[in-house]
Amino acid sequence: MRFTKSIPNMFTLGNLYCGFLSIGYAANGQYKNAAILILIGMMLDSMDGRLARMLKADSALGKELDSLADIVTFGVAPSFLIYYTYFYQFGLLGLLVAGLFPLFGAYRLARFNISSPKSSLNYFIGVPITAAGGILALITLFGELVPNIITTVLFTALCFLMVSKVRIPSLKDVPLPKYGTIITIFLGCALYMVYRGTYGTFPYLIYIATPLYIAYLAYLFVKRKK
Repeated sequence: MRFTKSIPNMFTLGNLYCGFLSIGYAANGQYKNAAILILIGMMLDSMDGRLARMLKADSALGKELDSLADIVTFGVAPSFLIYYTYFYQFGLLGLLVAGLFPLFGAYRLARFNISSPKSSLNYFIGVPITAAGGILALITLFGELVPNIITTVLFTALCFLMVSKVRIPSLKDVPLPKYGTIITIFLGCALYMVYRGTYGTFPYLIYIATPLYIAYLAYLFVKRKK
């Protein structure tokens, strides 16, 4: 029973480790691999909360751990990725600007953690850091197709949208698993990696995570139908 209660936290720690690995890959110049690791972190992040509810393992520790993992995987890692792929050319100024992203993200997470549970049933206040970090990862993954001005505008917009008062639908009432659409994006990215011929240098984690996540989504969908 005690092991069962710790399963959601293991997924959260896996999310955090993906963020750490993403920073390492970005520092070594393997930017597409770093972006894919952030997307894998999104998959794990979408699973830990649901597993906690399924196993009745919700806890204050899990909530705090989730926030700490999110700030690394979807705050620090994407900001390093954007710096190494684009902002590096501006020197110290580029590093300072890239560092703003996790600051806005940390503020957004702190505000979310102290908000009333009822206020987040149907909508989020501001763009979730998970979505913002995922968007930056996708921009990097398809960097050669995205003009630099678009990257700058999106980076700036996401920073302010995270701490804005804009209400973002949570999609919890939609009869699909939370973040279910991410699998479509993820598979597209995986196919893109294969097409570009970089799959040989990417950790085999990508080939393990994808089928497991598909099976997880299928299970949730069938369960909800019943």
